[in-house]
Amino acid sequence: MTKHSESTDRTAEPPITLRSAAELADALPYLLGFHPTDSLVLVALHGPRGRFGGRLRLGIPAAEHEWADAARQVAECLVSGAEQRGGRPDGVIAFLCRDPGTGETGRDVVERLRPLAQRLRTACGALDVPVLEALCVSGARFWSYCCSNTACCPAEGSPMAPPGTSVMAAAATYAGIQVRGTLRELETGLTPLGGDTAKQEHALDAAGARMVPRILDGEGRAAVSRDTIALAARLLDRFRDAVPVSDPVLADGRDDALLSDTEAAELVMGLQDRETRDRAAQWMEGPEAGPALRLWRALARRCVGPYVTHAAAPLALAGWVAWSTGDEVAARVALGMALSTDPDYLFAQLLHHACNEGLDPESVRRCLRREPAGAEEQGPQGVPAAGEPATAPAALPGAGSAARDAGSAAAPPRGGPAAPRRGGAGERDDVCRPAGRTRKAGGRRRGGRRESRSEA
Repeated sequence: MTKHSESTDRTAEPPITLRSAAELADALPYLLGFHPTDSLVLVALHGPRGRFGGRLRLGIPAAEHEWADAARQVAECLVSGAEQRGGRPDGVIAFLCRDPGTGETGRDVVERLRPLAQRLRTACGALDVPVLEALCVSGARFWSYCCSNTACCPAEGSPMAPPGTSVMAAAATYAGIQVRGTLRELETGLTPLGGDTAKQEHALDAAGARMVPRILDGEGRAAVSRDTIALAARLLDRFRDAVPVSDPVLADGRDDALLSDTEAAELVMGLQDRETRDRAAQWMEGPEAGPALRLWRALARRCVGPYVTHAAAPLALAGWVAWSTGDEVAARVALGMALSTDPDYLFAQLLHHACNEGLDPESVRRCLRREPAGAEEQGPQGVPAAGEPATAPAALPGAGSAARDAGSAAAPPRGGPAAPRRGGAGERDDVCRPAGRTRKAGGRRRGGRRESRSEA
């Protein structure tokens, strides 16, 4: 099996050849940009030499009765996505990744997930796309569901290659690519704060009671939008002036301390208005991008208790800034989490779709830079005032086509071993709605207005 180099000129370097299940297992983090945890991953193969194509990652459904539907959906999603890009897969590699739980061994995980592996093989086979290999990765070892030869696939599993010793690791090192840690680590900085969150919940209750009636009122909505953008601008200045911290965990803690419960609540509520959110999205480049990304991440962590669905707005903004600044791995994680939080959040759907298509975010940036015609009033730092038409969603490439949801799909960083879309085979992440996670559009949620498909 081969994977082409990610250079602009594909003929400049020879392909990387993976010759064994061990090398396939070791290559997985480089295909995604991180170590997947509790994940089902499908990788499409094209041509007689098995060139890697689209990749799809989905969290393993907790309920076993959902496995059949999930397997069917992800298989159809991977194959249809490849067909839309002009290259039906000739085969599939499947990975099931889950670390052992308390009192559990890797072998226990393998057996527990075996029915899911069989359902994946059946679902892909029903589409005339064979699963050429299915691997379970657990506890730094891997097992094959397709090989029963104990000489090469022992019952106790085979150890993963030591870090940095495989052919894919060598190629990634040469290209300057690093795996970003585990998916769980990437998601930690975007998940709601733990511990005692009563004060933050109380602040969100108060902000919702105070602001939501004004947002729903035509005249009050414009004032709330102006106040929200002004507050965000002040917080950006505060975040920009903070002393830098190199450790990511400590940096998140520092940012949490910069934000009071009341400020976080007012900003979270204000961003539930789509036009306000679109104006906040203008902080996307230059010296404003870094503080904005930190602020949106901190706000996502403040969406605690019954307000977890409110995190869709700051998560989508975090994903947008990450994509705009070239961090596609972080963008896909944040946008995937936004869709997991609210599968009907169209702003995140469109951004995720465009990012997965390998499109250039500059087309969106140009639209956001453009000052609306006839604007009489401007918010802080040139952000358009409330009442003017939002431009971001209409500017997204592919806005007219149906975007699929994705749990928390992710793909390699630009310049990594797996390429974004570049022609026939469509090498990118496909996205798919997890089974059992649908939600009616336009429904209410506590303390705020829910965004429907027609709004974004």
